[in-house]
Amino acid sequence: MLSKGVAVFFVIGTLLYGNWWVCVGGIGVNWGTQATHPLPPATVVRLLRENGFQKVKLFEADAAILKALSRSGIQVMVGIPNDMLASLAGSVEAAERWVAQNVSSHVSSNGVDIRYVAVGNEPFLQTFNGTFLTTTLPAIQNVQSALIKAGLATQVKVTVPLNADVYQSTSNLPSEGDFRPDIRDLMLQIVKFLSDNQAPLTINIYPFISLYNDPNFPVEFAFFDGASAPINDNGRAYDNVLDANHDTLVWALQKNGFGNMPIIVGEIGWPTDGDKNANLQYARRFNQGFLNRQKAGKGTPMRPGSMDVYLFSLIDEDAKSIQPGNFERHWGLFYFDGQAKYGLSLGGTNANGLVPAKEVRYLARKWCVLSPSANLDDPQMAPSVSYACSHADCTSLGYGSSCGNLDARQNISYAFNSYYQISDQLDSACKFPGLSVISNTDPSVGDCKFRIMIQAETPVAGGSKASVAPLTQPAELMLLLLLMCSYIVL
Repeated sequence: MLSKGVAVFFVIGTLLYGNWWVCVGGIGVNWGTQATHPLPPATVVRLLRENGFQKVKLFEADAAILKALSRSGIQVMVGIPNDMLASLAGSVEAAERWVAQNVSSHVSSNGVDIRYVAVGNEPFLQTFNGTFLTTTLPAIQNVQSALIKAGLATQVKVTVPLNADVYQSTSNLPSEGDFRPDIRDLMLQIVKFLSDNQAPLTINIYPFISLYNDPNFPVEFAFFDGASAPINDNGRAYDNVLDANHDTLVWALQKNGFGNMPIIVGEIGWPTDGDKNANLQYARRFNQGFLNRQKAGKGTPMRPGSMDVYLFSLIDEDAKSIQPGNFERHWGLFYFDGQAKYGLSLGGTNANGLVPAKEVRYLARKWCVLSPSANLDDPQMAPSVSYACSHADCTSLGYGSSCGNLDARQNISYAFNSYYQISDQLDSACKFPGLSVISNTDPSVGDCKFRIMIQAETPVAGGSKASVAPLTQPAELMLLLLLMCSYIVL
């Protein structure tokens, strides 16, 4: 998932097509890999299977992951990153090479059940300033041509996951929905091409972002409890933002002659940390409410029936950009180590709750914390915390987050330990000058967990195994952390 851009009321939408539990192959989930210490692919595939996930969406064609999915019985959507769109748009031969390497070889040799190729990821976000407007459709066309040449076009369909700001409503009514004016013609070209090739449209929907962006957004309208006052649209009642946004898109398609267009919800979920509304209680309420609708076959007023959907996401990713918000690293149903965050019934074989990852290997039970003798006024304190948080993950320290109630000393310990763990507990990573010590006592406080890192299967990204550099740079952001006991929320 990328930055969600504008995400208010009817600018975000969801989509559906067919009967999710019967016709479209069961429950799906996104598997992102922007983590400093990813679980081994075989461990994640086992996690998918033991929890009954029957579909997985990948953001790139990772050979090791695709190999692990070999003969797993899991249907795969494999992604092409936005930075590859220009090369694929400019050369059908480049598209043919990509398909041969990342689709054909895995389908024929490894028995990977690839069903979709996602060409790009939310390329029309307004924050991209039109970077991908001229390359997305040609890339889709060339990948489609490559699939035809490879003899895979009936098995593997192209699509493009889009943020729901590609459509909008001029009022609070779904029936006023249409595509965003600046890209309307392009969207209709894309929709027509997908339709001509019996391929689906994919849209990402995030009610959480509506709540995050708008302090006046009615909280109950984000959930499925029927506690929100419904909106009446010519006799159609909407008591949640998911239905309203979904049908805004349906109307946009219908008005332009594509009322039967198959639709996939590429991403839908709720984060558990990094914001006052990102917590375990809200995440469980949203995801379980959504899953209960799916199991009951409940759709929207415009399209009855369960959705074809991929939950976002499987596992937390501690290396994701936090430009959209600190919550970006906390969308997983599972923590970074594959342990379940909360009770959730997906139905089928896991009606009793999520099954955690097996045989996960952890580092030693030790933590890097602030020395009891350290002085908070030490001139090296703020630069040290700044360095630690800029190289590790301090997003749980924000206001309203799981560690937002720590005092100043605990805040600093959390920052030090985060860097120490991401650095594989190297002694040099706990040598903040005169400030830090290694402890064998767990410093966790209530819901705020000072976590121990799992053993790395690959070298840690970004060179974080290096010794701590001299700490002399300005640290305005972390001075604020010390003063407010809160990591800055961007």
